[in-house]
Amino acid sequence: MFMQPGGKLEPGESPLAAVLREVQEELDLVFTPGQVTSMGLWIGPAANEADTDIHAHLFAARTLDTPRIQAEIEQMLWLDPAAAMARSDIAPLLREKVLPGLLGL
Repeated sequence: MFMQPGGKLEPGESPLAAVLREVQEELDLVFTPGQVTSMGLWIGPAANEADTDIHAHLFAARTLDTPRIQAEIEQMLWLDPAAAMARSDIAPLLREKVLPGLLGL
């Protein structure tokens, strides 16, 4: 399943600190806290674990830098949000929250 970068909080780590760390580790992108905006918490089904829900703190940011595949990423895919909604290999978080938000649904 294709999903956005992310991961679990380290002990004592805030969601903001986690997103900054995870995006740097996975995409080699560096943001400051002031460059990201919280988009709230989403609770829903995990992409690769049956009968498991995730609690995802979502953040948005803009960059002119090019992401580069780093740790834990096997493949990167750039799609128009409407085209992504038509795919069967998109994680629930993207399908139910992120893409509809981008499409204004």
